Amino acid sequence: MACRLAHSNFLFLGPQKRPNEGNRISPQSSTSSGTYLLKWKSLPQRISKQNKCLISIRKRGNVKAVAVSVAPSPADNAEERQQLCQEYGFRQIGEPLPDNVTLRDIIETLPKKVFEIDDAKAWKSVLTSVTSYALGMFMIAKAPWYLLPLAWAWTGTAITGFFVIGHDCAHKSFSRNKLVEDILGTLAFLPLIYPYEPWRFKHDKHHAKTNMLDEDTAWNPIKEEEFESSPILRKAIIYGYGPFRPWMSIAHWLICHFDVKKFRPNEVNRVKISLACVFAFMAIGWPLIIYKTGIIGWIKFWLMPWLGYHFWMSTFTMVHHTAPHIPFKPSEEWNAAQAQLNGTVHCDYPNWIEILCHDINVHIPHHISPRIPSYNLRAAHQSLQENWGKYLNEATWNWRLMRTILTVCHIYDKERNYVPFEEVAPEESQPIKFLKKVMPNYA
Repeated sequence: MACRLAHSNFLFLGPQKRPNEGNRISPQSSTSSGTYLLKWKSLPQRISKQNKCLISIRKRGNVKAVAVSVAPSPADNAEERQQLCQEYGFRQIGEPLPDNVTLRDIIETLPKKVFEIDDAKAWKSVLTSVTSYALGMFMIAKAPWYLLPLAWAWTGTAITGFFVIGHDCAHKSFSRNKLVEDILGTLAFLPLIYPYEPWRFKHDKHHAKTNMLDEDTAWNPIKEEEFESSPILRKAIIYGYGPFRPWMSIAHWLICHFDVKKFRPNEVNRVKISLACVFAFMAIGWPLIIYKTGIIGWIKFWLMPWLGYHFWMSTFTMVHHTAPHIPFKPSEEWNAAQAQLNGTVHCDYPNWIEILCHDINVHIPHHISPRIPSYNLRAAHQSLQENWGKYLNEATWNWRLMRTILTVCHIYDKERNYVPFEEVAPEESQPIKFLKKVMPNYA
């Protein structure tokens, strides 16, 4: 759900152009149903007495793989998949989807009612977000200092609901009136100082190229050449993809949405209108807050809830598509159905978070079809479980899941999907070692 965060030069040096690998999508084979693009044999494997796996060897910062006899593929071994679930913090790791299944095949199994827009339910979600946000503001105003973190957590989660409403508007799944969607989407994003149209254009690309290496606009793995480009950038990447990762959406927001040059000519006018709205909100809203409450009030009432929103923005998008067994594929190997069904994670959070955030983490059906309104996602997911259940990746939020993402899912490797920073630069990976020590390791 974002500009390409893994394009990590933004951390200190700002964005730079990457090689364009084109927009090719290889045709799906109708004759190779026994061959899977998700290479389960490429998962990090444990060495057993009977079999050995891919062994990573570090040599002055270069990650290489030595091919030896490979352990039985977890795709064919339910017991091994269950072991990986325990290791990664998942409830279920899905089997690879056959090559001959298309995205249309999956969409056609969904009931038509999940695509229907219900105005009452849509505006109820707006009422829920406005009410919960107003309650959060009241809590911040009245809470003693030692309860402010709880008030900020509530308000940051509530304002994340504003983002989800704008998200539905961008996908044309909120209202039958497109002008209403554009206006409401812009207004919903304003408290977040998020330009609506620039985000919409970038987000559409994320859906079109989910988990496509270099092309997806959210959480690509770090490329080894980026990691080795300079010592300062390497350290910044380690911190950015380690302890600061739950707030890295701030960098995505700043780098990817305010530069008009990043958009096509036919998009520029709409981008400029969104930017003007955001700057007007900042020019009027911020001074009013400071005038009424002072700088401390600006921090209490705006900045801290905003940081809470970015925590959820980063965490949700990270969990949606990042795991050791979920690969990013180059365009010539990419398969839409596999990327959207196998490459997306359903994660359950506590009920109050699900309610305030309008079920955005019921995320697999949203990637099967973004036209499904948020209030129909659970019905759509139930249908997917009934028809495609064995292919789904599912989890309940837990510390081991987060620990795995923050300490393992770092550098791109074609065979293993990810190589941890510790294998490539162990002497510089103290932040990762620190996370391993302090983060609970239970699911």
